[in-house]
Amino acid sequence: MNINIISNNMENKRIIAISLAIIIGLSISAAILGRAIERFKKEDRYISVKGFSEREVKSDFAVWTIRTRIANNDLSEGSRIIDETRNKVIDFLLKNNIKQDEIIQKDLIVNDKKAQDYGNNTIGDSYRFIIDKVIQVRSANVDNIQKVSRMTDELLKAGVVISNRNEYDASVKFIFTKLNDIKPAMLTEATRNAKNAAIQFAKESNTKLGNLRKASQGLFSIIDRDEFLTGQTDGAYYPMSSGDLFKKVRVVVNVDYSIK
Repeated sequence: MNINIISNNMENKRIIAISLAIIIGLSISAAILGRAIERFKKEDRYISVKGFSEREVKSDFAVWTIRTRIANNDLSEGSRIIDETRNKVIDFLLKNNIKQDEIIQKDLIVNDKKAQDYGNNTIGDSYRFIIDKVIQVRSANVDNIQKVSRMTDELLKAGVVISNRNEYDASVKFIFTKLNDIKPAMLTEATRNAKNAAIQFAKESNTKLGNLRKASQGLFSIIDRDEFLTGQTDGAYYPMSSGDLFKKVRVVVNVDYSIK
C-alpha cells in the first residue's frame, strides 16, 4: 500500500515537472517571437528618397562634319569639280587656324540616278550623277570650331554647296569627355541632398531618421544646355537643333533610410 502511494506521488511530480517545462518553453518562445515581430516592424519602417545633382559644363571636344555636293552629267567632270570643292574647303579650314592633322577626308559617294531601278528617271531630270564628299574636323579647340563653323557663308560665296543628310542633324557636335572628373563630387552632392530630404520628411512626420538601408546610383545623363527650350511632344524631346557647346550633366541617386 505504501509502495503504491509513493509511486503515485512520483508520477504526479513528474507530470507537474513536465507541465512546468512546457509552460516555461512556451513562454520563452512567445517572448522570442514577440521581440522578433517587434524588431521586424521597426526594421520594416523606412522611407525612400531621391537626391539630384546637376552641373553645367563646357564641351572639350568637337566633331564637325562638312558634306559637299555637286551634280553633273559627266562623271569625269563631276570628279574634277568635287576635287576642287574639297580643296576649297580644306584651304578654308587651314586659313582659319584648323590644323592639318585635325582634318580627315572621309566618304566619297557617287549616286547614278540611271542605275537606280526605283529612281524617277523622267525627262525633267537635269543631272545623272550626284557626288557627295565628306570632310570631318576633329579638334579639342572647341572655341575655334564654334567660330569657324559659323563662317561657312564664305564657302557659299566660293561656290561650295554644303549639305546635311538630315535637317535636324547638326553638322557640329560638341562632346564632353571629362565625366569621370566630376562624378565623385556629383554623387556626394546627390547623396547629401537625398539625406536632407529624408531629414525633412522625418521631422514633418514626427519620426527620427535611422540608418542608411540601401542606396543605388542612377545613370548619368549629358544633354545640351538649352535642349529643354526646344519643345516637347508625347513626353519625348524633338530638338530643332543640337550641338550646343555647353552641356548639362545630371544624376539621380535613390536612397532608403530606416525611421524610428
